[in-house]
Amino acid sequence: MPVSDFPENPFVVNADDLAKLDAIREALLDPSPRRIGRLDQWGLADTYETNAEVATYRELSIAMADGTMIDASLSIPRNLAPGQTVPAVVLPAPLINIGHRAYLGMFPRLALGGYAVLAYSQRGLAASGGEIHVAGPQDVSDATEIINSLVQIDGVDAERIGFFGSSYGAGTSLLAAAKDRRIKVVAGTSAWGDLFASLYENGTRHLKAFEALVQLFGEERCSKEFRGIIEKIRNNNVDDEVREFAAERSPRTHLSAYNDAATPIMLTTAWHETIFSVPAVIDLFTNLAGPKSLLVQVGDHGNGELAGLAGLLSKPTEMAYRWLDHHLGGNAGDGRTPRFGVRSEYMHNLLSDLFHDSWQDYALSRKRLHLAGPVAGQRDAQLVEGEPQSGWTRAVKATGRDTEVVVAPKLVQTGLAERMGLPHVYKTDGIDRELAAIWTTAPLTQPMRVQGDLELRVTVKPRAMDATIVAYLLDCDPATGKAHIITNAPYTVTNQQAGQASTVTFPLQPAHYVLAQGRVLQLVIGTHDQFFADANSVPTSLEITSPVGAESYLDIPLSPLD
Repeated sequence: MPVSDFPENPFVVNADDLAKLDAIREALLDPSPRRIGRLDQWGLADTYETNAEVATYRELSIAMADGTMIDASLSIPRNLAPGQTVPAVVLPAPLINIGHRAYLGMFPRLALGGYAVLAYSQRGLAASGGEIHVAGPQDVSDATEIINSLVQIDGVDAERIGFFGSSYGAGTSLLAAAKDRRIKVVAGTSAWGDLFASLYENGTRHLKAFEALVQLFGEERCSKEFRGIIEKIRNNNVDDEVREFAAERSPRTHLSAYNDAATPIMLTTAWHETIFSVPAVIDLFTNLAGPKSLLVQVGDHGNGELAGLAGLLSKPTEMAYRWLDHHLGGNAGDGRTPRFGVRSEYMHNLLSDLFHDSWQDYALSRKRLHLAGPVAGQRDAQLVEGEPQSGWTRAVKATGRDTEVVVAPKLVQTGLAERMGLPHVYKTDGIDRELAAIWTTAPLTQPMRVQGDLELRVTVKPRAMDATIVAYLLDCDPATGKAHIITNAPYTVTNQQAGQASTVTFPLQPAHYVLAQGRVLQLVIGTHDQFFADANSVPTSLEITSPVGAESYLDIPLSPLD
């Protein structure tokens, strides 16, 4: 399925999946032969027949202290002996219009594993009342009230409560755990670590992703406070109020709470995540002092766990079952002890599976490649080892138009295509060299891998006071000019006067990528990408230079493939 055939809304549930979820819900509520039989067309009849034998299921509304009704569903194991208790898992919903129903496919595994399960839609989302606060203090307070209701149910062990969430549900779970120590373990897939870093990278707004989320929330359902933040971000008024709003909703802000409680936390993200900051998730993971696990996969936001949420196999959900079992004593997983540390896939091999004890062990040491001028007769410049290269200048026009290379042609779906083995192909020969400058290595003499953190330094001299550049690192076939993206990052320069040169050093997104012999690395620097809000006053131009003492370079964790 080509990316062009994906729906425009990256978070939409298609009609077939919605029909399946409706049939599952009906079978859970009424496990009669007729309802269960309907699931045969998806091969799910036996699963939900067994589920009905071991657990009850019902839907309910839970009243919060302010009268807001929270829409939820509850599964409790059957035939508990007097005094017998079971662990419980709470599932706050991902950001999707079906709310907590997104987790219906997980109920049988958790029920068979001996868990009580309570899934709910946060206030303002799906069928829940109230306004959306974006995992703010009100949502954290709601999570505590949800737990208060859960522990009143016979058989629920108040000392064995865990949270699992995807995306918005992951953030809600992490923030709730920072405030309520009854939450003994968290598994968060497609999580965020720092909300501000996700909105504002290197002085550049992630406006396309932000607007997609606002559309999904439904602006009319957002709280007055959040609506004010939305307008400030749209108008590039990123002030202390915006920073404080984001900080309060960032798990990284609450590190001391996790570390004081030694809360076991499992996190997952993706190399080409377009919604939340990958470096911030890695930073959160690195600074956790308790039991911790990090999975980084091929693809984009929510891609990795998609099958698992539907009740099929996926690395994120299988890891989550093991994580919950290990810390709560259930049996939803395969019985194996969870792995701690870093687990990863490399692009674009979904069968790859690598393990390291920490991010420090995982990331390779970096090699410095210098940005140089072009060889006589060639239109592109060189990316070389050896001595720093100074004295060259590359001029780039800013017209407000994308080049051939962009972060992702479509949010989320481009990454999903990567997971299907169809990474987007960029035709670098078609890049307008007036709109972007390009540096290229010599063809690789052996297979290589990029594994870890990258950093770029360049000097930018805009004609105006402010300017935005976007850097992309590509894996290119020199014979065809066709390439795949490895990583990227924007940077916005803010000067006191027009024409001022600024040397800037900034990280690119971390990466794990295997390069074949004969390929070349290509660094492309342009001035516009649909993904970002740029600061360029078009039409204008800027120069990228390499002055003596501040020579331009790319630090890259590049090593021969073992």
